[in-house]
Amino acid sequence: MRQKPTVLASEIVASSRLFRVEELQLRFSNGVERTYERLVGKGVGYGAVMIVAMLDKEHAVLVEEYCGGTDDYQVSLPKGLIEPGEDVLDAANRELKEEAGYGAHKLELLTELSLSPGYMSQKIQVVLASDLYEERLPGDEPEPMRVDKVSLRELSSLVQHPLFSEGRALAALYLARDILTQRGEFPQ
Repeated sequence: MRQKPTVLASEIVASSRLFRVEELQLRFSNGVERTYERLVGKGVGYGAVMIVAMLDKEHAVLVEEYCGGTDDYQVSLPKGLIEPGEDVLDAANRELKEEAGYGAHKLELLTELSLSPGYMSQKIQVVLASDLYEERLPGDEPEPMRVDKVSLRELSSLVQHPLFSEGRALAALYLARDILTQRGEFPQ
């Protein structure tokens, strides 16, 4: 295993309501020094969840919402922040109810993904939800989200959708499909 670089200095160089930009002065094991910047949370982060919610054996729930980062509406999986003291699976079920109007009788943590590990410290927990039932909770979204679905058989064409661009969601969908296939739960 490689030796991690030594942190020579660390300083917050910018801050907003949600994020901080941290500058790191690093020395690598070969003596080379570099300055890195990374986006970090405000220190009160409890993490986030992304839910692959299966409507049936083949179709997963998608939601459409406005995304400030791309300044456009995007189609993706339901997701959101984990509240203080909240379990990952409870957070997934709450977010699913708030964003898509479904709850799940069965929830399973699949993995943890990062968005851009070279520049961001944030990670997201991927949860597989099944045995869905209709239930809506009020959420913090500024407008209702449109709910759609995708066939796990058509994931390669999903990337052609003009409003779909989130790599984490695509990875989560492929992972869920592979796991369900391995278990014999995805029809061939």
